[in-house]
Amino acid sequence: MVAAVTVLLAGCQADPTPAAKGPIADWVYQLQDYDNGKLDALAKAPQQLAVIDLARDAQADFFTAAEIAALKTSGKKALAYFEIGSIETFRPEYRSLPRELILNRWADWPDEYFVTYWDRRWWDLVVKARVDRALDAGFDGVYLDTPLAYEEIDLALVPGRDRDTLAAAMVDLITRISEYAKARKPGFWIVPQNSPELREHGSGYLAAIDGIGMEELFYLATDEPCTADYCAENLQHTRALRDAGKFVLAVDYAAKATSKRGACARYRSEGFAGYVAGRNLDRIGRPC
Repeated sequence: MVAAVTVLLAGCQADPTPAAKGPIADWVYQLQDYDNGKLDALAKAPQQLAVIDLARDAQADFFTAAEIAALKTSGKKALAYFEIGSIETFRPEYRSLPRELILNRWADWPDEYFVTYWDRRWWDLVVKARVDRALDAGFDGVYLDTPLAYEEIDLALVPGRDRDTLAAAMVDLITRISEYAKARKPGFWIVPQNSPELREHGSGYLAAIDGIGMEELFYLATDEPCTADYCAENLQHTRALRDAGKFVLAVDYAAKATSKRGACARYRSEGFAGYVAGRNLDRIGRPC
């Protein structure tokens, strides 16, 4: 997620030989503070794939087709980041959204609200336009944040729905995005972030996605080993997606050298493309 505070980010320094299973061996993830508002520094970075915000300022100044073409000239794939289960108050669509589409505030990110992502108006007013913009700009795919909305929505605000129906509705939205985008551009990558358990909530999920982005598989922000039960569950589901032929973009938030080395070692052992970052995702780190 985009944060307001800037901190130093550094990538991991470990064995540079990747063992990722899939088309991507390593990646870089930056959502804000692009150097002079440009992508030149990312183009020079050694990673094979860059995930960047659809907009250079996280608001309404969107990256152009020429800029994305220049980034890809470096040999990189480029994925456009945006949310599909929530909206931040600084995004340009927020002010014109019908209020009934906006649900509870996300406690972890006070400028962000969950939405009725199953409502056709959310597709018409927000998601379709974002996918179109990513396609027109020449991105290789989309990196879809907040599928976890299905777990965080206040059920009191959506009478008649439960976690299972909300999960199925999120799968339906991801499937709609995939079908629409791939009809316009075959081979366009669909990469949701987190919630790998959605593979169990709809038959179309596996066919719809090409890979998955996973935060905090091994370290919680910042430098805390991920040892809770849900950490093991996330890893189990992520391995199942990997074994089903989906590539994995893993990111852990760490600053200590020992944590970075540990995360990079886990990426290699699991066959994930990995990146170690600061939580604000505002710097380019070195690859594992």
